[in-house]
Amino acid sequence: MQLSLNSVDKVKNFVNVISKFEDNIDLISGRCMVDAKSILGIFSLNLARPVRIEFNGSENQDSIKEMLCEFEAV
Repeated sequence: MQLSLNSVDKVKNFVNVISKFEDNIDLISGRCMVDAKSILGIFSLNLARPVRIEFNGSENQDSIKEMLCEFEAV
């Protein structure tokens, strides 16, 4: 799933949503991977381009994806 996090408000809202889950979730941009719950980590990525979200052993993957539809890149 590709996400568009191209503004400060989008990043803050994304972290608020994703922090509700205990699952291990990462964001990937190019060769860089960061914890999706780390606002500083997210800002270290190139946010001018969509980032990919990766769920590591997540049992809640479908419900998480539903909550992230507002951030999905078109």
